[in-house]
Amino acid sequence: MLQGNFDLETATPVEAGANPDLLFDLGMLFASGRSAPVDLVAAHKWFNLAALKGRVDAIQLRREIAELMSAEEIAKAQREARAWMTSH
Repeated sequence: MLQGNFDLETATPVEAGANPDLLFDLGMLFASGRSAPVDLVAAHKWFNLAALKGRVDAIQLRREIAELMSAEEIAKAQREARAWMTSH
């Protein structure tokens, strides 16, 4: 699991062939609010991408996050995940 703090201003982009564990950790980062402000749209996006890359446990966390989100927020997260997949 993700430990420590990140400077999101200087962080490098996630690579196209990103490890599903890295994508999962990004979901945890935005869901937990430990090293960055809570951002449910971003958390849903990263859990969605982790699930697509094989992290089965990301599916349940994505569902839990979705229960806290509006339909518009879920749609935004899904668009962002599709955009990420298209551009990587």
